Amino acid sequence: MGISRHATAHWEGDLKSGQGRLSSQSGVLDNTRYAFNTRFGDEKGTNPEELIAAAHAGCFTMALSAKLTEAGHPPARLDTRAEVDLSMEGGPNFSQIRLKVSADVPGIDAAKFQAIAEDAKANCPVSKALSAVPISLEATLA
Repeated sequence: MGISRHATAHWEGDLKSGQGRLSSQSGVLDNTRYAFNTRFGDEKGTNPEELIAAAHAGCFTMALSAKLTEAGHPPARLDTRAEVDLSMEGGPNFSQIRLKVSADVPGIDAAKFQAIAEDAKANCPVSKALSAVPISLEATLA
């Protein structure tokens, strides 16, 4: 049996002057504001790209931790940044995602770490869900 999680979105008004609220089952998002200017400007609030980046960074990092541990090299530290690019050419679309991970993994060489990181990138559930978007990986050992 799998697990199911949910989030909700509420929106009022047109795209440019309207605004919405996002909530998540865990309560981490609790009527969090999102609007045109939180997405395309610099107003405080969240946006879909930021939320996808957070989901991808978290999922990839957990997958990498699991795969390193399975290989006999449990990580001391993993720090991941996910960058999601939204292109407006031909209509809005995600044009690229960049994963950048810095790691402290005792007893592993760079080549083995890179191979395990690539496997985690290819097989974490969020990467699979976003497979239509080019995903790059920069993985470095501290």
